[in-house]
Amino acid sequence: MSHYFFAAKIPSDTKVKMKEEMEKLKASYPFRRWVHHEDLHITLAFLGHAPEDKLEEAKALVKESIQDFEAFNMSVAGLGTFGRKDQPRIFWAGVSKSDELSILRDRVFQACEKAGFPLETRPFSPHITLARNWEGKAPFQKQEETLSFNNYEFLLDEVVLYRTNMAKNPKYEAVEIYHLK
Repeated sequence: MSHYFFAAKIPSDTKVKMKEEMEKLKASYPFRRWVHHEDLHITLAFLGHAPEDKLEEAKALVKESIQDFEAFNMSVAGLGTFGRKDQPRIFWAGVSKSDELSILRDRVFQACEKAGFPLETRPFSPHITLARNWEGKAPFQKQEETLSFNNYEFLLDEVVLYRTNMAKNPKYEAVEIYHLK
């Protein structure tokens, strides 16, 4: 069963640079599954399974809510984890603090809620998931060489509705693309 989510798209050239860094990190960080570089994104609203009528309503409401939104610059800002410190569930790249990203997320999130989707209530913690499920024999420890992830700037100019397909790699398929001004 497919799941859907709205995300800020990471430009292709930035994904390629991040892929190169991820390849270097794999030797030091044994995670069970590394994300395909084409699947890198910043989640704005996770819908889960979506009935067609609610999905169509969400698409229309999101389009309306961000139609006047201007593209803005972002940068990748360091690395972190979610889950247990010694055995993290998620290894991620952070992004620079951005009022624009918070406002964009709020607009997308509220449009999806208005369409009837029950969304997560956790505070927004923007990130780009790189890998999942630590498998190292020793406890996880972040190393200093990982700081090279701080240098990537990019223009955030698209929001995408993605559909998941767990049998494929990359796993995410763009269903709808919304261009920012």
